[in-house]
Amino acid sequence: MSAAAPTTLASRHGKLVLALLCAVAFLDFVDASIVNVALPSIRTDLGFSEQSLQWVPSAYLLTYGGFMLLGGRAADLLGRRRVLVTGTIVIGISSMLGGFAGSSGLLIAARLAQGLGAAMMLPAALSILTTTFRDGPERHQALGVWGGVGALASAAGVLFGGLLTEGPGWRWVMFVNPIAALLVLAGVFWLLSGDRPRRTSLANFDLLGTALATGGMLLLVYTLVEAPGEGWGSTRTIAGLGVAIALLAAFTINERRHANPLLPLSIFRVKGLAAADVTQLIAFAGFLSMFFLLTLYMQNVLDYSPIQTGAAYLPLCVGVGISAGISAQLLSRLGTRPVIVAGALISSAGVYWLSRIPVDGTFLGDLLPGMMVMSFGLGAVFVGVATAANAGVPPDRAGLAAALLNASQQIGGALGLAVFSVIATSRTQDLLASGAPQAQALTSGFQRALLASSFTLAAAAVIALRSVNTRGEAEEDTSPVPQRLEPELAARGPLD
Repeated sequence: MSAAAPTTLASRHGKLVLALLCAVAFLDFVDASIVNVALPSIRTDLGFSEQSLQWVPSAYLLTYGGFMLLGGRAADLLGRRRVLVTGTIVIGISSMLGGFAGSSGLLIAARLAQGLGAAMMLPAALSILTTTFRDGPERHQALGVWGGVGALASAAGVLFGGLLTEGPGWRWVMFVNPIAALLVLAGVFWLLSGDRPRRTSLANFDLLGTALATGGMLLLVYTLVEAPGEGWGSTRTIAGLGVAIALLAAFTINERRHANPLLPLSIFRVKGLAAADVTQLIAFAGFLSMFFLLTLYMQNVLDYSPIQTGAAYLPLCVGVGISAGISAQLLSRLGTRPVIVAGALISSAGVYWLSRIPVDGTFLGDLLPGMMVMSFGLGAVFVGVATAANAGVPPDRAGLAAALLNASQQIGGALGLAVFSVIATSRTQDLLASGAPQAQALTSGFQRALLASSFTLAAAAVIALRSVNTRGEAEEDTSPVPQRLEPELAARGPLD
């Protein structure tokens, strides 16, 4: 069987393939958040400054988002299993080096490499999923499970980070990845046979487009990460954003002219794809910043230990799992659009509840209710968006569609952290300057940023109204895109 050969969830092999691909998603999503609780320990052990410490989580986002488009297209052109294996090896080796890091520079370099590996792993795995489960209802179910795992992993990363940091130590936040990578590789070679690369020579490969897209994405994410410290009105921030936009604009022009583009713009003819990607970008800006702000509140205001902070997210993980399961069943009855819109609105209400956290807050009275409400929305959004963003996508563009979805997520995360951390910090500094107690100033800053986050999630619900409302029909039969692309695809040759 090739990686793209049809199988069914009713078979044992199909279930094992889905479990393997979801394990890849879990590993990548966990890596984005698992270090957050460990940051104080990392700073003390490796001598990070306050300013440089932010690069432990941000370095991962930088290369993850910057190379995602290239990773997705490479999976389509060079072979999905081949790219998945390469990314897994990069994750394993870089994590091992990060665990043994004796300096701040080496740890940041390891995190940059981790992001590069994830940028290859995730689009390759998601494109294998969407090309393996071909029937509409079956693909819906598989994507529902995938989306639920992604949402669960985003919350579980904080839990695992706390348990590992206060248990064997922060270095095990890195050391668990090589073990997981070995298990993933064993599953890949057992369950997925090799696939042949597309007949595309280096001579007609879109090297200029690759350079423009990767450079533009890297600079965009880097500028967003640095903006809170530099200031949004600083010359460096404005110049960085301007150059990034110019590079991406040049990339778009190049793609229109190139015979074998890195990003065939015709993929945006797929109904609702752009709306689903933008929904993911806006929603993840709200979700990731919410986790970041709540973690800081628990540790800096409520004086929670790392393990207490991690354990506080356990009920949220349960809620996400329940929500994802229910949402996957609702997709075939209601369609993706109602699930996404309802999920975003529920999440907005939960984060709004959390924006009312007091200085002397308690877990049961002030954190748990809002977190549980938010968790039910989080699971629905991830499941719905993952399905809507892949509906009607031709098989040979599956890696590209996966890359677009996940690049939207990473850019959204970087944007959310940049914007909402500025909102929180500005409010806190104003109150400290007026003589307010530190705990009160910090809490007020978190309140204001969480309120803005809740409005962002409500905006995601509005954008989701433009997404496709698929109920599980076979996308290959209903989408007009494959027919419009047929001459182009025939000229390029088959993938397998």
